[in-house]
Amino acid sequence: MKKLVIAYSGGLDTSYCAVSLSKEYDVHAVSVNTGGFTEDEIKHIESNAYKMGVSTYKNIDAVATFYQKVVKYLIFGNVLKNSTYPLSVSAERIIQAIEIIEYAKSIDAEYIAHGSTGAGNDQVRFDMIFQTLAPNIKIITPIRDQKLTRQEEIDYLKSEGIDMPWEKSKYSVNKGLWGTSVGGVETLESEKPLPGEAYPSQLEKEGEEKVTISFSNGEFVALNGEENAPEVNIEKLNDIASAYAIGRDIHVGDTIVGTKGRVGFEAAAALITVKAHHLLEKHTLTKWQLQHKEYLSSFYGMHLHEGQYLDPVMRNIEAFLQSSQNMVSGDVVVSLKPYHFSLDGIVSDHDLMSSKFSTYGEENKAWTADDAKGFIKILGNQNKIYQQVNS
Repeated sequence: MKKLVIAYSGGLDTSYCAVSLSKEYDVHAVSVNTGGFTEDEIKHIESNAYKMGVSTYKNIDAVATFYQKVVKYLIFGNVLKNSTYPLSVSAERIIQAIEIIEYAKSIDAEYIAHGSTGAGNDQVRFDMIFQTLAPNIKIITPIRDQKLTRQEEIDYLKSEGIDMPWEKSKYSVNKGLWGTSVGGVETLESEKPLPGEAYPSQLEKEGEEKVTISFSNGEFVALNGEENAPEVNIEKLNDIASAYAIGRDIHVGDTIVGTKGRVGFEAAAALITVKAHHLLEKHTLTKWQLQHKEYLSSFYGMHLHEGQYLDPVMRNIEAFLQSSQNMVSGDVVVSLKPYHFSLDGIVSDHDLMSSKFSTYGEENKAWTADDAKGFIKILGNQNKIYQQVNS
């Protein structure tokens, strides 16, 4: 039997794929942890995978890889798609696809399969990564190709002796390092909000709590003075902030295939980290750095969402973003409160808002009144000429 690797999540779609494909192929299941999985959950997925008839199961821990290859640059760029969404799911899908195809190559698999339908973004992300990194490995997508309904999949699995509780939960939740997506009947329409109980974290704390986020060259290196790897700091911050039910919102955006979509999300650590980092940049970068970073970061987020991670332009933008962070070091104090947070201020050796040069709106120490008058006259010269010529 020919060797096939399946991207296995343990859900209905990938379980159907595993059972049906095991009849024709030597199936090797693999899942990629980009955050959010406990050891018990991984063991449960492994147990189910073997029930579906796979030959082997492997879980790849890619949390650190996810941070280094993607999340780091999303922080550098303060990326929030449509000024709202930190690309929680779309970002991790890229790394999952890369890890899965590299594993398939390492075991000389001839085929690779995933459980995406033909209606969403993930089919594009997976297929583009797979065909780019391993064009000789054939991609198989039973759910998409056969246009299967959930009930048809359930009926098939029952006929094969796999009778498990496949009833679809009221809300679909996808948890990762950079946030948790939440989908439900409300997000299929335009006018309804998600109810509070749909979000995985509920309000546990009242009052106010201050946290200090420390950055070094743009990276999240310490939380409340305790140094750890950035991905660990993100997880710790999320544990603290989610107790205040912070980071809830609904993203409305354009899918890769041209439709509009809504998805709820909860991303306390992602939103706080991005906003804190952006505040530190406002103090430490020049206005031209901030201006050019803004549109390049927007392109970076858009290309990542669209599955274009492997295009060399992404490495070009990453190089720019990395170089912009040389002076982005310091502490940001954040106040956490029920359902929201506020940025108190920053402390940095690179703070350009220095009283040694001027006090905004009150005094200056680097120029005279006559210097100011001459500067303003020259600055407005072209406007004055235009008005006189065209009035």
